[in-house]
Amino acid sequence: MGTASGTWGYRDRFGGSYGRTYFRRYPPGVCSSIGIGTYLGAPTEVQDARYAEALSSGLEHGINVIDTAINYRCQRSERVIGAVLKETSIDRASIVLTTKGGFLPFDGSRPENPSAYIQDRFIDTGRVDPATLVRGSHCIAPTYISDQLDQSLSNLGVETIDCYYVHNPETQLLERDRETVSQTLQSTFELLERRRKAGDIRQYGVATWDGFRVPTDHEQYLSLPKLLTIAQEAADRVGVDEHGLTTLQLPFNIHMSDAFSRKNHTYTIDGETRQLSTLEVAHEAGLFVFTSASLGQGELASGIPADVGAQVSGDTAVQRAINFARSAPGVTCSLVGMGTPDHVPENAAAGTFDPLGASAFDAVFE
Repeated sequence: MGTASGTWGYRDRFGGSYGRTYFRRYPPGVCSSIGIGTYLGAPTEVQDARYAEALSSGLEHGINVIDTAINYRCQRSERVIGAVLKETSIDRASIVLTTKGGFLPFDGSRPENPSAYIQDRFIDTGRVDPATLVRGSHCIAPTYISDQLDQSLSNLGVETIDCYYVHNPETQLLERDRETVSQTLQSTFELLERRRKAGDIRQYGVATWDGFRVPTDHEQYLSLPKLLTIAQEAADRVGVDEHGLTTLQLPFNIHMSDAFSRKNHTYTIDGETRQLSTLEVAHEAGLFVFTSASLGQGELASGIPADVGAQVSGDTAVQRAINFARSAPGVTCSLVGMGTPDHVPENAAAGTFDPLGASAFDAVFE
């Protein structure tokens, strides 16, 4: 797993090539503020080879954050990462490795009959209780998450995952009531607290798509203060003083800026109840935020709005889009899909520019 000495050593090796805030604090040490995402791409050997080259290049270019999920590319993304970790000259202690569990993954390729595959591999074997399965593809019950964590550890070939996310828990709200979902999350957080004590994960988090961006009356809305309460209750039940829910992952870019602009959480600070944005609550609660869709899954590669682009540093449209995402107050790392090695140098070089300051970032939304 990543260590304080390993990540700080990595920062000492590469930090001189980047802007002053490129490396940012993340337990137990530091991480690059640009991370490698592994979501996109076909589940093929050709794409595996591209990812392997991109991952190796990224680690040699000063990017020490690798993000994935067990369902990405039918488990191939995790397995490619595992292969690269065995071959790279960059020590595992220097790397921050994150993955996710929640969606039911295929194995190597998409089956001809996905429903039959789910029935055979997950339902009939007892790995998933049908009562906890939403839309035939999503489950966050503790027994299932434990099963998936074990599989991810095997796929990645590591003893410890630095941050393990519950993947898009708001999906459960499409078919299950809030109280039931809250109870499931508490049980799953208890499981993750136990796995944290066992050393299988260093910390855990929640990776969302809609949950933290939507209004409070939306069916998939997640209350961040409520999740923090659930996490502390889970820690108390396991006998841990401080819960391990440290990290949020959510989409953020110029077109998906709700985590900054929408004040959709009720939070109490020093006895005063206020309406705050997700990023504000995360800051007040001491959480770390990793942004996904920093390039809008490629949409922003051709450019961001001219008035914003004129204020954000970067030699290319891609770099300006990345730097916008990592300029948001409270953001620790912005993830960028790097399925092609040719894109790695340009993406990494975004970090040679300093991001917008807080006042300049606020001015974008005035």
